[in-house]
Amino acid sequence: MVSSRAVVMAIMVLVTVQWLVFAEGYPEEDLVARLPGQPNVGFRQFAGYVDVDSENGRSLFYYYVEAVKEPDTKPLTLWLNGGPGCSSVGGGAFTELGPFYPTGDGRGLRLNSMSWNKASNLLFVESPAGVGWSYSNRSSDYNTGDKSTVNDMLVFLLRWFNKFPELKSRDLFLTGESYAGHYIPQLADVILSYNSRSSGFKFNVKGIAIGNPLLKLDRDFAAAYEYFWSHGMISDEVRLTIMNQCDFANPKNMSNACIYAIVESSVLTEYINSYHILLDVCYPSIVQQELRLKKMNALHANRTRLPYEWTMCSNRLNYSGIDGYIDMLPSLKRIIQNQTPVWIFSGDQDSVIPLQSSRTLVRELAEDLNFKTTIPYGAWFHKEQVVGGWVTEYGNLLTFATVRGAAHMVPYAEPSRALHMFSSFMNGRRLPNKPDLKSSTDD
Repeated sequence: MVSSRAVVMAIMVLVTVQWLVFAEGYPEEDLVARLPGQPNVGFRQFAGYVDVDSENGRSLFYYYVEAVKEPDTKPLTLWLNGGPGCSSVGGGAFTELGPFYPTGDGRGLRLNSMSWNKASNLLFVESPAGVGWSYSNRSSDYNTGDKSTVNDMLVFLLRWFNKFPELKSRDLFLTGESYAGHYIPQLADVILSYNSRSSGFKFNVKGIAIGNPLLKLDRDFAAAYEYFWSHGMISDEVRLTIMNQCDFANPKNMSNACIYAIVESSVLTEYINSYHILLDVCYPSIVQQELRLKKMNALHANRTRLPYEWTMCSNRLNYSGIDGYIDMLPSLKRIIQNQTPVWIFSGDQDSVIPLQSSRTLVRELAEDLNFKTTIPYGAWFHKEQVVGGWVTEYGNLLTFATVRGAAHMVPYAEPSRALHMFSSFMNGRRLPNKPDLKSSTDD
């Protein structure tokens, strides 16, 4: 009879052998064995730092999670949150589209059944330095803007792929939301420029998708007040004053009448969450999550014992306000001319960057590209006869879609519809324009 001790020893040997095979080809030091309060899963997680400027000690923190099934054949998707200055780990990974959500009491984690790692391997990066656990030893690096942020991300990706060489040839999708409307197009632009110069490794970018993106600030800002008015949140008089008196392209030229009208409409934010107008002003689960993430040393974070706590959005950055006025349409045009598909999607309950401006800007971009309408604006369907939102396509490369009932953080508000949309985008499929009784979110 085999002793119980021998059985235990045999299991330990077996586990050790499996571990060596399991971790081969990946940075073992970054492997996350288990997060606090995490349910059992079959996919791997990695987290750690990539130095983007060794001389000045500037490093970006990442969290990488494998696809639930067949990770060795699935593409890689980069997700960036906006702000500028908000955490992609706290936002994207643990609030929206990652594999786990915090439990209601904030003491553990539960599975996100609509995580995007059902369709792809996922990479979340806290960018720029000064956001979340990303840092620099030179305080002046926290005075930053679009150019330095995007250049650091290019260096990050090149060095991250050296950590994960098996992923270098994978299809790569660049995604994000909000101010990632600046990050993602400019990152794609510099990646394509890098590819054109490189005689060796080239990024295999297959598409970009951005939710409720800041693309053209003066247009997006003005559309917010049209959204307020169309949803009965401001009066005719306030709307007309803003329309006639406010020059959003030249904010220094705002009249007093314009300023008074804007101040009057801003009272709304005391009672209404402008990022999701159907909700009240607080996000209790996000507050709990922030408290939880501060204790997640299992993520190999805060290796230098930073003298401040992790926060969802950084108050250390001095981000260039001028950069917010950069028009993103020229970058998107170059990306599309490189035959890279672009999807812009909008939660229809967001008043901060409302669908009205994004939809119009996409149409104007299509006209600039001389694209014809390949799918007229109409409903798309999700799960039997449920309308998932509305969609239109131009020239087979440019798509605009809304997600019904979602808001600024689309995967958070409507996770099932968001996963359906993401899966369609990543697999090169159009959103269904007819009900399908056999449709599934796991496609």
